[in-house]
Amino acid sequence: MKTLATQPPAADNDAPVTNFSNCHVGILRQLQALSDLRELLEPAARARQIANQTLGFFNEAVLEHHSEEERDLFPSVLASAEPGEEHERVKTMTQRLTHEHRQLEALWKGLEPGLKKVAKGQDSGLDLAQVQRLVDDYVAHAAYEEAKFLPLSQAILSRNSNHMAALGMRLHMRHLPAVNAYI
Repeated sequence: MKTLATQPPAADNDAPVTNFSNCHVGILRQLQALSDLRELLEPAARARQIANQTLGFFNEAVLEHHSEEERDLFPSVLASAEPGEEHERVKTMTQRLTHEHRQLEALWKGLEPGLKKVAKGQDSGLDLAQVQRLVDDYVAHAAYEEAKFLPLSQAILSRNSNHMAALGMRLHMRHLPAVNAYI
């Protein structure tokens, strides 16, 4: 069934020339809508680009960042912290940060299918409130880590240059390209 926007006006048998003019009204209205398409496609293309970049970035960089913190940074700081109050403080902070990682990753997993659809230009039903929650929660997570945990980590690891060097070497080795063992 044709919609009103695409249906030509009813023919007037007594004024056939007017019929042509009336057709032009409908044609021009549809062409005007078509001219709006460019303005609509640009944000859609940007949405696809952002979704596609975010999918790759989160799955490669963010998840790896969480893994490196939990595998390398947190244990290094815990091992180097002074026994007692400082160690307990670091332990509490690393538990909080690890818990936040899991919460952020769970939010991400809930959003990922919708973002994949957006990246393909499909209707996704993406929960924009959850998108904003992920953004807000990650901003708060990073702010806490930057303001509290990383300065404390720097202070603790700086006490012993070997501890800092060992952490640096582990990270460096992990980021080297794989070497072919048969060379």
